[in-house]
Amino acid sequence: MANTFKVKLTNRNPKRPIKGLPAFVDLADDATVEDAKIVIARQAGIKDFNRIGVYDPVSKETLKNRKARVRDEAGVAKTAELVVKDLGPQIAWRTVYLVEYLGPILFHILIPFIRPYIYVFSPFAYKNEMETPLTRVQWLLFGLFHLHFLKREYETAFVHKFSANTMPARNIVRNSAFYWLIAGLLCALDIYAPNNLAARDELSLLDYVGLAMYAVGETCNWMVHQHLASLRKPGGTERAIPNCVGSSLVTSPNYMFEVLAWTGVILISRSWTVVVFICTGIVFMRSWSRDKEKALRAAFGDRYKKKRYTMLPGLI
Repeated sequence: MANTFKVKLTNRNPKRPIKGLPAFVDLADDATVEDAKIVIARQAGIKDFNRIGVYDPVSKETLKNRKARVRDEAGVAKTAELVVKDLGPQIAWRTVYLVEYLGPILFHILIPFIRPYIYVFSPFAYKNEMETPLTRVQWLLFGLFHLHFLKREYETAFVHKFSANTMPARNIVRNSAFYWLIAGLLCALDIYAPNNLAARDELSLLDYVGLAMYAVGETCNWMVHQHLASLRKPGGTERAIPNCVGSSLVTSPNYMFEVLAWTGVILISRSWTVVVFICTGIVFMRSWSRDKEKALRAAFGDRYKKKRYTMLPGLI
């Protein structure tokens, strides 16, 4: 029989405690954080173990690495205690991203389809689809938007490996709003409007530059995502030092190439809405890339070549 050790369980939120939470549980010596969640959920009568959040009793920080041994966590080793919280109904991260990226796809189909109903009373001098149809540049942007988000859907379904299983289901509306409302609704309303800056048939030199930037950005972003996925085993949470195109310049080359691609879209569309979308995205990516730099330094020490810039060379 495998050796076990006893761990005290404490409710993180005494005002909303987990009903049925046992005072102690016995865990195998090699039990991981995920194993502990499964045992706690089973004994507390909770069907989905992903609802169980476990925290270090000393630092009060979430034990994020679900594959880490419980006994190796400093606070647990010191106190033989786990702090526990019911996180509420959960949804898989893969599902979250699939839903997020679906919004722009749907809006960039819907808005061109209903142009006769939304622009007829606008100041864009819209007449009908025969006299003011979508132009070549607008159709090009239609294709670029769909190519990007269909790529993201494919990567979510078949390429990316997630370190966490789930997130609180209530957060999906907040997380999706950025893509659905800005990249989807706002960008589509502006780009497909008659007589706006994208409503032209001739491609200029600036358009071809933008198209080249988009092609390079999307291709390199794809290559980086493939490389990052290869660094982690299926179901694993381990970290590895990236060694791919752009990784010698910044911590997160996938973000760098994403910005490059969307800058190309800005040059083609001349749309303020695309500027709003990518600038808002940069705010988020800046934080994520800096967190990744800190994590790589902490995990690999001197083996990791520290980066001054985390996503945009010379800027961020």
